[in-house]
Amino acid sequence: MTTALPRRAALALPALALPALAQSWPTRSLRIVVPFGPGGPTDVVARILANGLSAALGQPVVIENRGGAGGNIGVTAASRAPADGYTLLVTSTGFVINAGLFRNPGYDPVRDFVALTEIGASPDVFLARAESPIRSLDELVERARATAGGMHFTNPGTGSTPHLAGERLAIIKGIRFLQVANSSAALAVQALLAGNTEIGATALASSHSQIKAGRLRALALTGPARWFDMPDVPTMLELGYPDFVTETFHGLFTPAGTPDAINARLAREAMAVMSQPETLARMQAAGFVVRPNGPQALASRVSREVTMWRELIARAGIAQE
Repeated sequence: MTTALPRRAALALPALALPALAQSWPTRSLRIVVPFGPGGPTDVVARILANGLSAALGQPVVIENRGGAGGNIGVTAASRAPADGYTLLVTSTGFVINAGLFRNPGYDPVRDFVALTEIGASPDVFLARAESPIRSLDELVERARATAGGMHFTNPGTGSTPHLAGERLAIIKGIRFLQVANSSAALAVQALLAGNTEIGATALASSHSQIKAGRLRALALTGPARWFDMPDVPTMLELGYPDFVTETFHGLFTPAGTPDAINARLAREAMAVMSQPETLARMQAAGFVVRPNGPQALASRVSREVTMWRELIARAGIAQE
């Protein structure tokens, strides 16, 4: 004879099941989908996190690079993966920008994912070739204003934060840049080094080593504060551009529907990994600030930036793809 459980006990069963599930999970390897090719900033950050998570969880954490369509292919694939805690997504700011850049990116950044924690962020940096006479952002603006038709401005790709930072500057100052989009930050840096263009912008992480080597000149940073080993480079805020803060951030997500207890453990372990002194030093030296600030902060950032970038894309007249 089966005895019915009291209603209160029956309602408690799902809540009890989640911690039990988290304790038994994981029983096999996990994968982190990176929606870009190997070797780029997102891939580097994901591998740093993967090594730490593997040690913390006691299971292999494998990187799966699925590039294409500005990140949309990999992100869409992650959104359709089983929500069982074995598929994670590490992606960059394109995750929120593409919601306004593409008519149908294939996913919704708010509805289709659970935000776990920001991993790291890199401010954008306005750059000039070392051989260029342009030595400040004001000089860049004046040169652009005096150049018929506008100056060529190299960027890591249409819709990247450096591209949009350039568009924002052009709108504010009433100047024109002829945007030269590359397929990666590395190619944008190479275009500057080769003299194909005189000015441009990348995330700091992508050009930091070339700036420190004296091959590129940093004119201004778009972060909230000066960089620790570049004390002479001003921020846009210091130069009189209110609210001009743009960053390439990297975040950790799971597909919507992943059990809450698993999400909580993943967030906790990821935050611990990124807070380790050796991780902080490694990320900072590569041009990233580490902000393991948890689910709510990342979710708020995603929601806020989807709107911010969509408005800038429309104002700059960038056609949706």
